[in-house]
Amino acid sequence: MSKTLIFGTAGHIDHGKTSLVKALTGIDTDRLKEEKERGITIELGFAHIDLPQDIKIGIVDVPGHEKFVKQMVAGVTGMDMVALVIAADEGVMPQTREHLEICKLLQVKSGITVLTKKDMVDEDWLMLVESDVRDFLKGTFLENSPIVKVSSRTGEGIEELKQEIFKISLNCPAKDISGPFRLPVDRIFTIKGFGTVVTGTSISGQLKVGDPVEIMPKRLVSRVRAIQNHGVESEKTNPGARTAINLHSIEKEQIERGDVVSTPGTLLPSFLLDLELHYLSSCDKVLKHRMPVRFHVGATEVMARILLGKDSIEPGAKEFVQIRLDNPVAVLRGDPFVIRSYSPVMTIGGGIILNPLAKKRKKTKPEHWHDLSLLSSENPHEIILYHLKGSGYRGLTYPEISMRTAIFGKKLEKNIQALLSQNEIIQYESDGIRFLSQQVYKNYLDKVLAELENFHRTNPLLPGMSKEELKNRIFPYGVELKIYQKILSDLEKLKKVKIEKDIVSVFAHKVLLKEDMGKIKDDMEMIFKRAGLETPSKDETFKKFDDQKTSQEVFDILRREGILIILKDNVIFHRDNLKNISDKVIAFLKNKGEINIADFKEISGGLSRKYMIPILEYLDNQKVTIRVGDIRKLRSLN
Repeated sequence: MSKTLIFGTAGHIDHGKTSLVKALTGIDTDRLKEEKERGITIELGFAHIDLPQDIKIGIVDVPGHEKFVKQMVAGVTGMDMVALVIAADEGVMPQTREHLEICKLLQVKSGITVLTKKDMVDEDWLMLVESDVRDFLKGTFLENSPIVKVSSRTGEGIEELKQEIFKISLNCPAKDISGPFRLPVDRIFTIKGFGTVVTGTSISGQLKVGDPVEIMPKRLVSRVRAIQNHGVESEKTNPGARTAINLHSIEKEQIERGDVVSTPGTLLPSFLLDLELHYLSSCDKVLKHRMPVRFHVGATEVMARILLGKDSIEPGAKEFVQIRLDNPVAVLRGDPFVIRSYSPVMTIGGGIILNPLAKKRKKTKPEHWHDLSLLSSENPHEIILYHLKGSGYRGLTYPEISMRTAIFGKKLEKNIQALLSQNEIIQYESDGIRFLSQQVYKNYLDKVLAELENFHRTNPLLPGMSKEELKNRIFPYGVELKIYQKILSDLEKLKKVKIEKDIVSVFAHKVLLKEDMGKIKDDMEMIFKRAGLETPSKDETFKKFDDQKTSQEVFDILRREGILIILKDNVIFHRDNLKNISDKVIAFLKNKGEINIADFKEISGGLSRKYMIPILEYLDNQKVTIRVGDIRKLRSLN
């Protein structure tokens, strides 16, 4: 099974990185006219070499000059192993130190130390330089790496170096092809007849010719016309390959270094990130809150400000911080980054991104910073729950969880199923499957009950709240209707609330009548019941009681309980009387088939039109009868 890896150079200017690559591969990575004229590398250079066991190595040659560290950082992104190049005639120099720090900060874990220009020094000097280099490498990921001494001019040591690269490559794990495709762009150019081509090191996922892509953070949409891996035409590309992508319908001017070619819908642009930062012990002053810095991630550099939960950070410390960017980036949790000081420009720290879609944390509230330790956890359950709790009642979809956690595919499904079985989360349908924290959901169930109980205390004569009013009180800024309906439905199933038509109440709630209201209620109900179908008006009824305010309250209770029914023109009937006349009409229609006004007047005992018309229209509205011209028929017989 083939394996594709990226091998890069690092080291001080003029220590022979480009010559070393040419000796290894036969490829001169200095392609620019200025590079040829000045004899220094300015831009990233690329080469490749095939090793036994179908291992393909892409080589990235980085500039060594301090002015071009920005390009160097871009080149380190995606490296599986590095060659720290040190000239035997000069030894360790400033950019040797800085480049090694950058490799550590960007999570490069394997490599080789190469002493070049062996032919320019004698053996005693070479042994002395090797000893110094060994001391320099102590405590770094290269401490126990092989040191290979070479001469790119004579070719001495080059075969030994190839063998060491091969040995290390055997132990480098192949990158996982699951997850979205991501390629930070480090070069953009056009080819006549083909259009725009971008290159970079693919760091995750798989891409095929014809696939749609999204260029982030600009949100440009395109399609893959062609792919090259290490200069060879291919139908697909896997992570770890130096890749060139020919993009459909995209102009060169629309893209810049640092943009990310990605699987559509898998990344979001962000101006604010949560970070775990290692502030280098080599720094000579504290890092202060809101200090301007240069933020490097992938192949991009963005001006930014560091936001702290305290006034400052001491050199050598590891802290949770936030960074506010002048321009957005599209990244994932776990991506490594480097920060460099604004002026003078030097590397001062780096680490990994904990949250690519962060919310602002206030310096004055330490509790806002404590939970970042959850994001630094290696426990996927904790990370998923953190983001679900932060998403509130809306919850998150599968893609939204992936964007925040960098957990994809079957691994995400497995963790979600485990959390569901542990009752840590719930799911519901709304524009796809959404997941909510069980804790957040329970909090909203409790809020609904508390709001209803408070309403009952202040409104003891009312049966409950309307669904709309309750929703607006619990969710003043709006809510997805389906989750609100689920909350009410679950509370009803648990017998915590009652829902009658549009009214919601606590399950055990009963309207509490004031003193003497029970007698007034009984008397008022009897007035309407005894009146039959020729009922008094509300005002006429209230005159029979001393307290008009209490009379209105009692009337409202009878109406809400459905005992009194108000029809057209504010004609009021007792429900039993309406039931009686409805039964008579149904019996008449079953016998005669139709009924007119005269028939209705006869069976109702000679009612006037004041009462007849509202009753007939009520029967129509209740779908007992249907009007056909001047007659009515039984609806169930039509």
